[in-house]
Amino acid sequence: MKRSAVLISAMMSILLASHAFAQDPVEIIDEMEQVMRGNSSYAEMTMRVVRPRYEREISMRGWQLEREYTMIIITGPARDEGTAYLMREDDIWNYDPNIDRTTRMPSSMMAQSWMGSDFTNDDLVRDTDPLKDYEHKLLRTEEYEGHECYVIEMIPKPDTPIVWGKVKMWISVDEKFQLRVENYDQRNELANTMKLDQITLFGDREIPARATVIPADKDDERTILIYEEVEFDIEIDEGFFTQANMQRAR
Repeated sequence: MKRSAVLISAMMSILLASHAFAQDPVEIIDEMEQVMRGNSSYAEMTMRVVRPRYEREISMRGWQLEREYTMIIITGPARDEGTAYLMREDDIWNYDPNIDRTTRMPSSMMAQSWMGSDFTNDDLVRDTDPLKDYEHKLLRTEEYEGHECYVIEMIPKPDTPIVWGKVKMWISVDEKFQLRVENYDQRNELANTMKLDQITLFGDREIPARATVIPADKDDERTILIYEEVEFDIEIDEGFFTQANMQRAR
C-alpha cells in the first residue's frame, strides 16, 4: 500500500509538471497583462525614492488604453506638479510645465531613470511590449511568497532597443498576477529586482498594490511604488491621449 501511494504521488507530480510545461509562456504573460492592466485603467499612485541621505515622494495619476496609449501626470511635489508623460502608439512625449515645453523622447532614453528613481522610463511609460519584443521560455514552477508561480525567462529580440540581456518573471499560477521580476545586464549579471506584494482588491480583481525595485549592488537604495486607487476597464478612447490633454489633465 505504501509503495502504491508513493507511485501514485510520483505520477501526480509528473502529470502536474507536464501540465505546467504544456502552458505557452506567451499566453501566461498575456493573461498576466490582462489581470494587472486590463483593457483600460485609471490609477492614483505614490512613489517613494529611498537613498542613504534622503527620501522623496512623487504623487501621480495615470491612464492607459491597451498597450498603445499611456498618460502619466505628476501631482506632487509642487515643483514637479504638471510634469507629464505620454505614449501614443510609437511616439513618447514629455511635458515640462516650468518651461511650457513638450519634447519627444527617443527610444535611447527608455532605459534611463524615471524622475531620479530606480524605475526606468520604460517601466512607467511601457515603450517595449513584453509579448512581441522578447523570446520566451518557461523554466519551471516553484513556490514564491506562498504562491505557486511560473518562472519565465525573457530574452530581448535582436532588433529591439532593450537594455537588458535577460529578464526573469514570476507569475502566480492561480491568480496570474506578477510577483517578481529580475533584470540582468548584457553580461548576465543581476542588475535589479522588482518585488510585488500587498495583494489588494481593486474593484472586482486582486492585484499587488506595491512594487519595490532594488538595485543589485546597492542594498541601501530602493524605489517603492504604491497603487492607492485603481479602476479597471474605464470608458476612455484614444482621443484622450493627446499632447494638448497632457498639458491640461491635472
